[in-house]
Amino acid sequence: MSSDTADLGTAVDDQVAERLAAALRCATVSTEDDTATDHTTFDALAAHLERSYPLVHEHLELETFGHSRLYRWAGAEAGTAAILLAHQDVVPVDDPARWTHPPFDGVVDEEFIWGRGAIDDKSRLIAILEAVESALAAGLRPRRTVYLAFGHDEEVFGDEGAVLMAKHLRDAGVRADLLLDEGGVITEGIADGVDQPVASIMVGEKGYATLRLSVRETGGHSSMPGRQTAVGRIARAVARVQDHPMPLRLTPVIADMLARLRAVMPEPRKRLLGLTGVAGPVITRIMAARPQTEAMVRTTTAPTVIQGGVKANVLPQQAEALVNFRILPGDSVASVIAHCRKVIRDNGVSVELWGMASEPSRTPAPGPSFDTVARLAEAVVPGIAVTTGLVPGATDSRHYDDLAETRCNFAPIVLTQDDLATIHGTDERISRVNYARLIEFNRRLVGELAQVPSREEHR
Repeated sequence: MSSDTADLGTAVDDQVAERLAAALRCATVSTEDDTATDHTTFDALAAHLERSYPLVHEHLELETFGHSRLYRWAGAEAGTAAILLAHQDVVPVDDPARWTHPPFDGVVDEEFIWGRGAIDDKSRLIAILEAVESALAAGLRPRRTVYLAFGHDEEVFGDEGAVLMAKHLRDAGVRADLLLDEGGVITEGIADGVDQPVASIMVGEKGYATLRLSVRETGGHSSMPGRQTAVGRIARAVARVQDHPMPLRLTPVIADMLARLRAVMPEPRKRLLGLTGVAGPVITRIMAARPQTEAMVRTTTAPTVIQGGVKANVLPQQAEALVNFRILPGDSVASVIAHCRKVIRDNGVSVELWGMASEPSRTPAPGPSFDTVARLAEAVVPGIAVTTGLVPGATDSRHYDDLAETRCNFAPIVLTQDDLATIHGTDERISRVNYARLIEFNRRLVGELAQVPSREEHR
């Protein structure tokens, strides 16, 4: 692949594809119950990385935090240029029989590299190592220090991986120009009314909280029920929470996203977006009409689990439900809890936080290095429209948020709606062309950070 112009028809060769496929064969499924995690799969992945990228493991300092791996690529000058994140773990597979190829076989064909983690997130991890290995082979080193932080428990909130690595960097006084992680991609046919591919370089993420609603009743025989049972009461509480969502709001980062897209929007949307200052409520109502865009302008509410009762003729003594929220900047975990209690209007329904929670990014906005990431994306995939946005889910980068001046969640891979459905779903795969784009992007980024060492340094 040319170092000057990325060829969109170029795909990775068999050797490069096989290095990713070998990583996919390591079934590094993380679980909330650590005793259920197969740690040997992470050991196998570590051995594969060390075998496949010998220069990285010769020249970079490596510290481990459990199975998480923090590499330090020392720079020639003081300071830190970048923290590049990726994660080794993957989510479980629900129904392997539905897959075209077994999810952990790492099958490579003429077009795709197949397997759980092909997009989320091993392709990113391996592409970074490909880029750094190439730079080291060329005799390059960074002007300022670069960290590679590869967590092992991102899918279960990162407490033993990213949290500890971020604390280590914080304690060492590290402050980087750029933090780069997963999240945004280049989409085709998803942005309504936009014909060209859209690169969404996310600059923050929504918060995360799950609330447990629960009730307790006396119970008894179903032939003599009271006015409502525990099941009826919890169902009514869930209905009230779902029917009264958090308010719509056009946040500054989404206003920025729309402003950047305005140039490629058709009329009359272009005219409407030009009136964002006065037409904000209209714009938010239009965006709320589709789930994909409603998530950009609202803290979303998703009842996900409900249970109660033991037998058809027995009044249930207890019932509970779980409701998941993805929290818009400006809202908070506390405001979500307060909102639920207000709309439920039933003191007999307990509302409490369940499991892990995280606040949304405080003031997400494009930082000084955003334009660099955008320029590299345009070089690798010409003809894209570049915009900002928010990651709707939770990523490891939330743990590092205060460690960099610019945060970007992005990978320059081009995906359709069908491709996006494979992430955490069936038939996850990455095309050879997309994987080539990802490696080329990281090579260009490393090239911007690097310098040619002097003869004395090289000796």
